[in-house]
Amino acid sequence: MNSTTVLNHSPRTINIELLAIDLSTCSRCTGSLSNMKQAIATLQPVLASTGTAIEFHQILVESEEQAKQLQFVSSPTIRVNGRDIILETTESRCDDCSEISGSTEGTACRTWLYQGNSYTEAPVGAIVDAILREIYQNETPVPAVSSPTEVPQNLKQFFHDQTKKAASCGTPTAVSLARFYRQPQPAQIHLRRCSGSLSHGRRASRV
Repeated sequence: MNSTTVLNHSPRTINIELLAIDLSTCSRCTGSLSNMKQAIATLQPVLASTGTAIEFHQILVESEEQAKQLQFVSSPTIRVNGRDIILETTESRCDDCSEISGSTEGTACRTWLYQGNSYTEAPVGAIVDAILREIYQNETPVPAVSSPTEVPQNLKQFFHDQTKKAASCGTPTAVSLARFYRQPQPAQIHLRRCSGSLSHGRRASRV
């Protein structure tokens, strides 16, 4: 009878971020969030057997300045250990976010190219592939974002129109949506919805 003993097997953590300009109305963002949870659920046996913990940050991007600090160029964006799950960024008009901002020109949100097809929500398969790459390739996580990036005109227009619409309606432009979700063992998945500053969006707790 053969047996194998794994020594010095240290638990590891994979950080996953979903960044979006809306987390309640936009079907692309909420659909991508739902697919993210499905992907993590699908990988539960792998996560448990490899001793891998997942920290999931849900970040609501509420201003041009925050987008700049987060190097956020398209909504929604999903990063695994700091890497975008699909490097090519494509977009199309999003009716939900166009309505949110009240933009006459319309707001474009992300589309996802995966295995020869285009999707308006992040495909479960693309998310699973990205997580598996991090588990088995053991690549060094990308350092936390430190240098701002130029915000695309599409997002600048969204934040401008959203602020203008809110002012005309007499409503606040930013609502704190910070909540903390914890899913049970064995996969040690920690979910955090974040709103506001970059540092706020980066914090998460581990058991």
